[in-house]
Amino acid sequence: MIRFLHTSDWQLGMTRHFLSDGAQERYSQARFDAIRTMGRVAKDEKCQFMLVCGDAFESNQVDRKTVARALEALKDVPVPVFILPGNHDPLNAASVYRSSTFMERKPEHIQVMEASAPMKISEGVELVGAPWMSKRPVANPIDDVLAALHPASEITRICMAHGGVDLFTPDREAPGLIMVETLERAIAEGKIHFVALGDRHSLTKVGSGNRIWYCGTPEATDFSETEPGYAQIVEIGNDCVFTKPIQVGQWRFVERNRVDLNTAEDIDVLQKSLEAIERKDLTIVRLKLVGSLPLSLNDVLQNHLIAAKDVFGAFDVHEDELLVLPEDTDFADLGFSGFADATVKRLSERIEVGGEEGIMARDALMLLLRLSRGVA
Repeated sequence: MIRFLHTSDWQLGMTRHFLSDGAQERYSQARFDAIRTMGRVAKDEKCQFMLVCGDAFESNQVDRKTVARALEALKDVPVPVFILPGNHDPLNAASVYRSSTFMERKPEHIQVMEASAPMKISEGVELVGAPWMSKRPVANPIDDVLAALHPASEITRICMAHGGVDLFTPDREAPGLIMVETLERAIAEGKIHFVALGDRHSLTKVGSGNRIWYCGTPEATDFSETEPGYAQIVEIGNDCVFTKPIQVGQWRFVERNRVDLNTAEDIDVLQKSLEAIERKDLTIVRLKLVGSLPLSLNDVLQNHLIAAKDVFGAFDVHEDELLVLPEDTDFADLGFSGFADATVKRLSERIEVGGEEGIMARDALMLLLRLSRGVA
């Protein structure tokens, strides 16, 4: 029985433009924390080794400190770790894996897959990897690796590969694409017994069996990912494969593409839903607001949004489709007269015109209402 931990796409050194300096540091630290978490998982689950299937680093241009922090975290992993260079960190002349910092500080139990020949890593177990040698290869390097292999009847051979597969990519001519048929044929012929993939950031089973998997990224990177934040335990027996996902990620991306706001109750529901989110400092939120509100209710909404922006890791709100119209009662108790009263009426008329001019008039009225009430 062979048992190992499958992970990929750590992308250490990744930055996100929408994060503040403090949030960016928490985001970066979480990726190093994930390495240590996976080390504890490997120990608790009695894994024999760990496979990192590409893009351990965001690029070959990451700074020395990122490399040093990564190696420091890897010291705490109690099993051998095999790292496959991917499209973000290919094994070219400028490779991070050939930097003086990496080579001088690399722990002995860490090994970079620099060649594609099968490697014996324990009794009865071989590992074959297809490292990326450039960022944009003409074809995925796994193709030549599989073509050169012979059936392995007396050993268990695990394949490490990186890249998109044709089942999930509409452009079948894309460079670096992996054909699932090629992988399944190699499995059927007994050349390999499991394919550990990297590149796709969501935990995903590929093909008809249980022998080809993306493990996803251990820390979420975008709203489009469906099941990020996992590593995967893989157990290979005589005739079967067992997989178990383990959640290791801390950060979450929360997106709501349509939040209807038309009443005070709608605003209250939104506020309570935001309040219910745990670990707001590790959560990135994107909202698209639609509907229509009077200025007075929009003022309440804006106060809630400002409060939320103060506590979330990042808070992005799109209000282009939220129509804010003044009601007579919005200004009735403000005592406007003369020029101010005339200004309110002109802006109200321009809001009804719509378009860019209407948006500008709406924003002006909102500011006028806030200033008249002494709201900072």
